[in-house]
Amino acid sequence: MSTRFFPRRPALVEVLKFLTVGAGATIVALVGFNHLVHGLGPGSGRLHERPIEAYILANLLGGLVAYAGLRAWAFRERQVRGAVSGPVAFFSIGAATMVIPVICLAISRYLLRLDDPLSDNLSANVIGLGLGNLARWWAFRAFVFLAPEGRSA
Repeated sequence: MSTRFFPRRPALVEVLKFLTVGAGATIVALVGFNHLVHGLGPGSGRLHERPIEAYILANLLGGLVAYAGLRAWAFRERQVRGAVSGPVAFFSIGAATMVIPVICLAISRYLLRLDDPLSDNLSANVIGLGLGNLARWWAFRAFVFLAPEGRSA
């Protein structure tokens, strides 16, 4: 997306790019999670009884996609904290905020005893992911992709 359409709204452009990259990474994680837990055909996936593990594995792959997209496109004009500390902060924030959808999934699975694809996806990939994205947006801008010098966040 070109900034010429929103010349005085750089934060809006960043939000739209962040959401676009997040959507791509979410699709990767969503397909991976559902394949691991519910399978692609009839029957369950290999990790049906271990949905938390499946969620973490699928979202690790999605996180790699997200970092590449955010770094190369959404936040390319922002400075990265450091060659090593930037990615470490990114994945640390991702891991910390992944607690939110994992808790939602655990409540659905183990407290409410719901293990169907709709319940898993609503709890982890709609409610949990929505709340987690709000936390990530703020944390990435505050700790990983810093505003260029002379420009406020």
